[in-house]
Amino acid sequence: MAKAIVESKFEFEGQKSVYNGKVRDVYSIDGDLLAMVVSDRLSAFDVVLPKGIPYKGQVLNQIAEKALKATEDIVPNWIIAVPDANVTIGKFCEPFKVEMVIRGYLTGHAWREYKAGKRVLCGVELEDGLVENQKFNQPKITPTTKADNGEHDMDISKEDILLQGVVSADDYAKLEEYTYKVFARGTEIAKEKGLILVDTKYEFGKTVDGEIILIDEIHTPDSSRYFYADGYENKLANGVQQRQLSKEFVRQWLIENNFQGQEGQVVPDMSDEFVESVSERYIELYEKITGDKFVKADVENINNRIDENVNGWLKANK
Repeated sequence: MAKAIVESKFEFEGQKSVYNGKVRDVYSIDGDLLAMVVSDRLSAFDVVLPKGIPYKGQVLNQIAEKALKATEDIVPNWIIAVPDANVTIGKFCEPFKVEMVIRGYLTGHAWREYKAGKRVLCGVELEDGLVENQKFNQPKITPTTKADNGEHDMDISKEDILLQGVVSADDYAKLEEYTYKVFARGTEIAKEKGLILVDTKYEFGKTVDGEIILIDEIHTPDSSRYFYADGYENKLANGVQQRQLSKEFVRQWLIENNFQGQEGQVVPDMSDEFVESVSERYIELYEKITGDKFVKADVENINNRIDENVNGWLKANK
């Protein structure tokens, strides 16, 4: 089985600090650059699972690169270079403390809230009589607070964001504008691939000169939910679950093995066969979402490869 990168302890040229997230490790370089290492760690139910998934980090990093390039005419983004299959180098900025979640369909968290009787989600009114996976008349933005230290993100309304001064009115207006436009572009691209972009989240930051930019990843199977367009209407009419293109299959496997991240529950054993099957599924996701053939990076010594590629780029460009 191919090797995976689950831990990164790099010393990059000009490195000042490092933040270790569930999947991504972000290195601050000289105060004006960030080097984001996308690991092969797999997270579900806010828990990092014990084994890495070969090529998963490459899949996420390269989908995000393509998606950001496909939307840079709408909103500038943080990417400067991708010197390694698992690494993106970009502009340092101050992230906004909200995630702009946008939903085109009633599914996932929104459906669970709706099914429980709620008709207002993040300040957005939902009409009666909707069914699971039904398309909204117009996409709806349902923001969340950006959690620190691995805590759960929390639903919040636009009104509360402005009232609490989390984001200024002018900046929030731009975030809304960008969110609707990028989602529309993502929807068009997905349609060309026979997919439906169901919902997703975008994160934004502001550079030192005041420019709002799109950061992190977009339109990946970890940040977005896709349905297959073929059969959608028939499944909706018959109350059948939609075919999804996301990491939902991992969550379902965990649920079937009695794990949902709750106290006292134990992560089920991840056999080599299961790990390999998840790796193959992520590669399938890449090829379906991008329409390109996935080219596996050399994983014989991933850490050395990343170290050489990133430090080589920094020495040549700093």
